[in-house]
Amino acid sequence: MRFLSVLTAILVSVVLYAVVFERDRLMEFAGATPNDPMAAPDETVTTPQPAQASTDTSETADVAEEARRVAVVFQQSVASQVDTAVTLRGQTEAVRHVDVQSETSGRVISEPLRKGAFVTAGDTLCQIDPGIRQAQLDEAEASLAEAQISDTAASRLAEGGFASETRAVGAKATLQSARAAVQAAKTELGRLVIAAPFDGVLDTDTAELGSLMQPGAHCATILQLNPIKIVAYVPETLVDSVQLGAGAQARLSSGRDVQGKVTFLSRSADQATRTFRVEITAANDGLTIRDGQSAEVAIAAEGVAAHRIPASALTLDDQGNMGLRTVDDTDTVQFFPVRVLRDTSDGVIVTGLPDSVRIITTGQEFVMQGVKVRAVEAENAT
Repeated sequence: MRFLSVLTAILVSVVLYAVVFERDRLMEFAGATPNDPMAAPDETVTTPQPAQASTDTSETADVAEEARRVAVVFQQSVASQVDTAVTLRGQTEAVRHVDVQSETSGRVISEPLRKGAFVTAGDTLCQIDPGIRQAQLDEAEASLAEAQISDTAASRLAEGGFASETRAVGAKATLQSARAAVQAAKTELGRLVIAAPFDGVLDTDTAELGSLMQPGAHCATILQLNPIKIVAYVPETLVDSVQLGAGAQARLSSGRDVQGKVTFLSRSADQATRTFRVEITAANDGLTIRDGQSAEVAIAAEGVAAHRIPASALTLDDQGNMGLRTVDDTDTVQFFPVRVLRDTSDGVIVTGLPDSVRIITTGQEFVMQGVKVRAVEAENAT
């Protein structure tokens, strides 16, 4: 039995060898041909197929990618030279602000003028009762006449040798004293009328009729508002950027814009704040600008290259930086942080961009840096 098993294993091995390694010879010995249906399926000869016309897959892919891109509208912008500005906070101030006071005592006999009234230089603000001042002037003038007579007589007697030189000198001294008394009486009478020192507007009522005035007592407060001053304080780090005569713009708290020029820049810093007082003078023909209004001041400084762009084009990046998204020549989005120099009626003026740039004005919120877009110039957008 053992011998039979060994023989069977040898026969099986020979058959497997013939089938695997000598298959062609075995098929020939069996009478099969390569095209014989009895041949093994995997020996079937495959006829080559003709080559298919290749499709331009790269072009198709480009078209598909173009269709998937986000459409944006851009504006071509070229930098121009613009004035920079030193921005400060300040307030309006009257060119003149005077407390008109009495120089003498007496009762007010004039009707009061009400605050807000316009006055011109020389207009009477307060008039004081003269009392006995006219009589004092008359007395001083009489004394002067008597002194003149005495002086003339003493001089003639001294010339003829009938009076001493001392008497003549005394007469002249009396004459001078009489003249001084007359002048003092006239000056006192002149102080009875308190007049407006310049054209302006009353900020307070004048002294009431019947009130008693003393030297230094308040008669009225008068303001000169045309031109108007706008006062601000520039820090020492920016003081060299401000020049006398430089143009300036002030935006009042009411929203009104005022144009003017720098007319004063302090040479001495405030000891507490280390800032320098700067004054801008502006026209105020209608007196519509009031004393003490808050203002945001922009003083023109040395020019820089900047772009004027629509305020709506400004956006933020992922870090919260304010800037603009642009497209380059390959229609790839770029982001540039910018600094706003100032806001104008027809856009904002910014720096931080290349000299020539395509700024995305529509669709900037839907794209991010590095992506490709379908860019359409604003004038061609429909």
